[in-house]
Amino acid sequence: MQHDTYSDEYLRDILRSVKTIAVVGASPKPIRPSFGVMTFLLARGYRVIPVNPGIAGREIQGQMTYARLADIGEAIDMVDVFRASSALPGVVDEVLALQPLPKVIWTQLEVRDDEAAARAEGGGIKVVMDRCPAIEYRRLIG
Repeated sequence: MQHDTYSDEYLRDILRSVKTIAVVGASPKPIRPSFGVMTFLLARGYRVIPVNPGIAGREIQGQMTYARLADIGEAIDMVDVFRASSALPGVVDEVLALQPLPKVIWTQLEVRDDEAAARAEGGGIKVVMDRCPAIEYRRLIG
């Protein structure tokens, strides 16, 4: 799949179908974009699980933070990545090791790695890159 553009239907379907979202690179600092996106997603009824090894075991917005995706003891529908593009191959490795596999990997603005995306898609995972789910939710759902 090419990742320069996405149809509104593709994005809307993802946002309506996922329920549990792991936020890799979540921050407890209110000034950070990941904190704002977590706030937005929680307010829309999503189950949001922060992932950040530096603060594992502590809560962000009342949600327990985990060091790694593998530490989460429940199925994840979507992994939202707030990390540099250079970290994406490692995140994809972590995702592909999960059982069951998440349905979606979504990377935040300016986060893109086409080879990592192709590996995820080869494993049956949908990929959205260089987009913000909060922005797309507001635009497509309201």
